Amino acid sequence: MEIYSFFFLVLSFFISAVAIVLINPLAKKVGLVDIPNQRKHHVGSTPLIGGVCIYIGVLIISLLFLNNIASLNVYILSSTIILVLGVLDDKFDLSVRLRIVVQIFCASLMVFYADVYLSSFGNILGDFEFTLNSMGGFISIVAVIAVINAFNMMDGIDGLAGVLSLVTFFFLAVMLFSVNSMWAALCLIYISSISAFLIFNLRLNKKYCEKIFMGDAGSMLIGFTIVWLLIEASKDNVGAIQPVTALYFIAIPLMDMVAIMYRRLKKKKSPFKPDRDHLHHIFERAGLSRKRSLVWISIFALIIALFGSFLQFFGIQEWVRFYIFIGLFFIYNYSLSHIWRILSWIRKR
Repeated sequence: MEIYSFFFLVLSFFISAVAIVLINPLAKKVGLVDIPNQRKHHVGSTPLIGGVCIYIGVLIISLLFLNNIASLNVYILSSTIILVLGVLDDKFDLSVRLRIVVQIFCASLMVFYADVYLSSFGNILGDFEFTLNSMGGFISIVAVIAVINAFNMMDGIDGLAGVLSLVTFFFLAVMLFSVNSMWAALCLIYISSISAFLIFNLRLNKKYCEKIFMGDAGSMLIGFTIVWLLIEASKDNVGAIQPVTALYFIAIPLMDMVAIMYRRLKKKKSPFKPDRDHLHHIFERAGLSRKRSLVWISIFALIIALFGSFLQFFGIQEWVRFYIFIGLFFIYNYSLSHIWRILSWIRKR
């Protein structure tokens, strides 16, 4: 696998980049574009093709070089359905109910046909193992819906969902490589394909790179893939990570989703109704530019994921790590709920 790693990176990057150039004009013709509105403050109609082009790079390389993974076909089928769902949502703005029904279907394929599901939460409550038994499949389906929507909600400023997913894929790749799992190669393919997208999304070369967005197709595909790999990596026969470590790898998207839904319910609003109260919106209102917000949020995600990796590496008990994470969440939620008071205090120092 190590021999092919660099090849994966180069070829998947190239395929996704070429796909962006070729599909961009087609997206404009069929109207697969994001139009500015009260909640979306970008300039001009922007093609929503990032997810499709990431998928093309991943699909081609996976079919060519990863066909010895037993459940790859189930992953490809379910991820294709998720991608199509996202494209239709980008184009027609589907209802929340329909999106969740399709996500449940794809999660069921993962659980019942690929045998990828949570069987245990590990020792997160003490010295005994918190086994899930018959509830494992149901909880895994809930986890799929949660992670898909967590990454979907983070796709609010240029590059954010992409960079946060790079952090997760990187740490997953390291952990899966450590146990010689072929799924590590899929992480590398995603890292490369997402990197190609980010060059256009962030317009790192303004002369040749026309701006594109990831779209719901991209954020849903990435969220689904990440939760699949997190559960796969935590399975007993793989042993790359312990279940509690997964929380640290997706900390920022997960904590932001839970916190925002809590605040919406507290205001008696629908937890799925979009607003501008996410972490990146708060950073902007606090005076940071979008690029600085991207950098700081990405640094926080990197630090938390690295911290979680070290905790597992040094053998810190799982229940200790779980309560540390819960503590981090309460600090996160309290900070966002009192952000203006905190900023006022900081400015006076």
